Amino acid sequence: MRMLSDRRPILLANARIIDPSRSLDFPGDLLIADGVIREAKRGIGAAGVPEGTEVIDCKARVIAPGLIDMRAFVGEPGAEHRETLASASQAAAAGGVTTIVCQPDTHPVIDDHAIVDFILRRARDTAIVNVAPMAALTKGLHGQEMTEIGLLKAAGAVAFTDGAKSVTNALVMRRTLTYARDFDVLIVHHTEDPDLIGEGVMNEGELAARLGLHGIPKASESIMLERDMRLVALTQSRYHAASITCGESLDILRRAKEAGLPVTASASINHLTLNENDIGPYRTFFKMAPPLRADDDRNRLVEAIAAGLIDVIMSDHNPQDVETKRLPFAEAAPGAIGLETMLSAGLRLVHADQVPLMKLLGAMSSRPAELLGLPGGTLRPGAPADVIVIDLDSAWVLDPDDLKSKCKNTPFDEARLDGRVIRTIVAGRTAYEYASI
Repeated sequence: MRMLSDRRPILLANARIIDPSRSLDFPGDLLIADGVIREAKRGIGAAGVPEGTEVIDCKARVIAPGLIDMRAFVGEPGAEHRETLASASQAAAAGGVTTIVCQPDTHPVIDDHAIVDFILRRARDTAIVNVAPMAALTKGLHGQEMTEIGLLKAAGAVAFTDGAKSVTNALVMRRTLTYARDFDVLIVHHTEDPDLIGEGVMNEGELAARLGLHGIPKASESIMLERDMRLVALTQSRYHAASITCGESLDILRRAKEAGLPVTASASINHLTLNENDIGPYRTFFKMAPPLRADDDRNRLVEAIAAGLIDVIMSDHNPQDVETKRLPFAEAAPGAIGLETMLSAGLRLVHADQVPLMKLLGAMSSRPAELLGLPGGTLRPGAPADVIVIDLDSAWVLDPDDLKSKCKNTPFDEARLDGRVIRTIVAGRTAYEYASI
């Protein structure tokens, strides 16, 4: 059951208010009542609020829209030992994520309107944050026959993807893009050519050779992305690259945007803050799909976030248990959890003066809301009261035992992080509080 506080009015006073949806950054107060934002301005004061309002002195900390994680893998249904909607939502609230966009590679696959309905009902009963499902692009994620896009959208699917699989059949992809255009839905595609990946397990290059591991060339991503850009030019359908990792892909993305194609892209927090050298002595928590790249590629991704070329930062949350991670590197499953660490890791880029705070928060909130047509990601009066309070200067060391996710496969194990969410409010109720402000 949802473990949220009561929905009495809340006044977040004496704060730094950042609303990337309107490029606003100012000192002021924010009033929440009846589950929505009432006002965000200077000088509301306790005297001008409804009786019984909870007044919280934020002590100049940042108030921002709740984060929207556009790519999170949740085990339910079918792999509840890895993660459930309940545990994922607890992890999300602790990380300031007020909306999880879950992926369709469950058991059964989210390729039928009844499964979409199940996810939404299950989330209403057990999750403490919003849950929005993406539905499968193709039936069974097999890449051969497209799903019933219209029915799935009507059931509540916010976008369409085959999760961590690429649709290699160009004709199927073209037809899917065409139907998606007619229903005005977003196609989110994982751009990796499985034939070029082969037996690869990490970035192709000198380090992979020294470690004796099969490499994955950057061309496995850029070739698939280039193909997709040609198909978007044919269909004019809205398209989102699920996870960009290298400079070559950025060049393709830039050309497509300059040509006026309706394309956007995400990068994961892992690829923005880590590189292939972090793998060190075969550390499997750093095995990702797509793989971590060289630091030159990471720096280019960071520059692309700052410039707005990459639209969204997502966690790529992918819980894996001990049986699939505590194995030799080549045999271990790829993926890392990230709901609880996405913002804190991203603040590394802010503290290093590489990405402005406004840009970081926009890429994690207002931009995904805009792309998916979700009501959050803003502090406008009348918007849902999905709000977070951030202490930018709180220094802490991550202890995996403190994480709320069922699995503990975090690449930030025992890492020092600067900045954390100290309160998460969902629909006007406090879903998480780190400590009394």
